[in-house]
Amino acid sequence: MLRQILSKLPKKSSKTDSAESTRPESPLTQQRSNGSTAGLGKSSSGPKRTSSVVFPASVVAGIEPLVPFKDVPNAEKMNLFVSKVSLCCVTFDFSDPSKNTLEKDVKRQTLLELVDFVASGSMRFSEPAILAMCRMCAVNLFRVFPPYYRSNSSSVGENDDNDDPMFDPAWPHLQIVYDLLLRFINSTCLDAKVAKKYMDHSFILRLLDLFDTEDPRERDCLKTILHRSYGKFMVHRPFIRKSLSNIFYRFVFETEKHNGIAELLEIFGSIISGFALPLKEEHKIFLWRVLIPLHKPKSVGVYFQQLSYCVLQFIEKEPRLASVVIKGILKYWPITNSQKEVMFLGELEEILEAISMVEFQKVMVPLFWRIGCCINSFHFQVAERALFLWNNDQIINLIAHNRLVILPIIFPALEKNAHNHWNPGVLNLTLNIRKMFSEMDEALYLACLDQLKEDEEKLSLLAEQRKEAWQRLEYAASLKPMTGNTAVLVTPLATSIAC
Repeated sequence: MLRQILSKLPKKSSKTDSAESTRPESPLTQQRSNGSTAGLGKSSSGPKRTSSVVFPASVVAGIEPLVPFKDVPNAEKMNLFVSKVSLCCVTFDFSDPSKNTLEKDVKRQTLLELVDFVASGSMRFSEPAILAMCRMCAVNLFRVFPPYYRSNSSSVGENDDNDDPMFDPAWPHLQIVYDLLLRFINSTCLDAKVAKKYMDHSFILRLLDLFDTEDPRERDCLKTILHRSYGKFMVHRPFIRKSLSNIFYRFVFETEKHNGIAELLEIFGSIISGFALPLKEEHKIFLWRVLIPLHKPKSVGVYFQQLSYCVLQFIEKEPRLASVVIKGILKYWPITNSQKEVMFLGELEEILEAISMVEFQKVMVPLFWRIGCCINSFHFQVAERALFLWNNDQIINLIAHNRLVILPIIFPALEKNAHNHWNPGVLNLTLNIRKMFSEMDEALYLACLDQLKEDEEKLSLLAEQRKEAWQRLEYAASLKPMTGNTAVLVTPLATSIAC
């Protein structure tokens, strides 16, 4: 049986198989070109056992990969680790459960043994061992998703409640590989200075590509691994942030199709919490050019909670950004999507709870003009959510201090609701707010009421004048004789006048 399994491993060759290499810019390439090898220690007896840098073209010479770690001395454990990792570089087709069942089980047991060894933290990982782990993870994890993954992702957030995500049949196997990679990155036995040469930019980009999987279990594992990588490899932090920005740019301005936006924003939320003050210009640019435009896509409901958290993190770090964020939200305010309006109103309430008086005064005019439009919405949830803003003591305090500006803006919307809105709940809330303003400043309330009546009279007069002007035009047109094929507007009014 062992011979059958090991026969599936590539044979050792003195020549480098360029198709096996996935890290062309790593030190592995240089070492291969020099034809050198990295020693992993000498055995107590017999020939020297080394891990060829041509890895993983073969297991370590003379080391049986299926031998348990406890059965070899400490000096040989790292050699055995490399051999076991080499064994796991063989991939299988998991779409057919009946194929290679014995080999799959052996590989699974080997992966579980590797997980236990890494978790034990018994010895420091050598450079060939780090290279072996990166190579094995690349072989097993980095893959191109089938076409149906991306075709279905376009409907994310758009009436897809009945569509189940596509689950990878190889997940029970992939989960162990992800667990092994996570434990490997978290291990105190891993030297970040050495590992960064193999977990380089190319490795990170391939890892980010996997976030577009439809399997939520895989995205959750990737989220944890990328977060730990960001903490472990400080030198890669700017590159990770730039790569995340590029994914968001492509999503907002090109495709609007990606399955992992929520998870990526969740990672960035924890990154933002670690930003030092004052905020760097590059971080503010990320807020203006990435987070605010992310309010635009139709599928914003899928990741809105994570997006709102990131925005609030920026405002907590630098309160002066609150007015900028509100202006951005107003810019991308939905016109025909009521559910998005409800979400945006909820986010505005959280921002207004943290805004300063100075920043509030910069945006209160366009903000309450928009809130007034929401109050008059025929969709009762939008109108109700806008009126609920007055249940917040902080917002009432802001309104009270600026009532001379705000009440004239919002008063016509309140009066219109009080007389015309069809929903009883919205009507009651409107009457309560109108009463609140009356008690807050009765003189201002009466002045706004008088001004509204005056404006309505002016509008009524203009409407009457416009009607009379049209009547005169119709009468003049009825008196003009018809010549040739000239079209003439004939109305009942014009006919009766002519008679």
